[in-house]
Amino acid sequence: MTIKRTFAGTLALGVGLALSGCNSPASVANRSLDSVNQPVVARTSYTLDLNTGYDGLPFSEQQRLAGWFDTMNLRYGDRIAVEDPQSSGVTRDAVAAIAARHGLLLSDGAPITPGQVQPGTARVVITRLTASVPGCPDWSKKYDRNYANATSPGYGCAVNSNIAAMVANPEDLLRGQASNGETVIMSSTKAIDTFRKKPNTGAGELKSPGTGGEN
Repeated sequence: MTIKRTFAGTLALGVGLALSGCNSPASVANRSLDSVNQPVVARTSYTLDLNTGYDGLPFSEQQRLAGWFDTMNLRYGDRIAVEDPQSSGVTRDAVAAIAARHGLLLSDGAPITPGQVQPGTARVVITRLTASVPGCPDWSKKYDRNYANATSPGYGCAVNSNIAAMVANPEDLLRGQASNGETVIMSSTKAIDTFRKKPNTGAGELKSPGTGGEN
């Protein structure tokens, strides 16, 4: 009788430990098909102060700005703004002309940056957004049993990390592109135009009997 009681107590203890393992946060964190590993968009601002003159930016400062743009490797999605206490349109036009070489336009307002712009200088601000999925990949779960029918800790890491890496403008992950309801011909027919201009290799081409093809 004593042996049976000891066995029953040990079995109850094992069941209790198993149930406590099922209720651990790692196993019941997500019992749906919604991914908890979502892209996070971070915003970073880079600044460059340039000396200005009566005629806007001197040629030496324009070269300095162009070299900075090349070093920063400007790309689609970057925002360029000018903070000029003198409100000189000539300085803004010079910065806009250099930014246009990279296919970018100037923003209307400049973000708040640390420090003050000294007199006789203008500050150029590049705002860049980056997207990533923190904590991925997640291989913290080292066993296969799943009594809570929950998804793995790394569920969604592959898909969302690829989306974060491939999206041209990370801001689209936050609010998407605005539309006025009009159809843009250049973008709406892009897929069809690409298909039409695809070179024909002849592989898998079907021919009718009357055009020299085989029956």
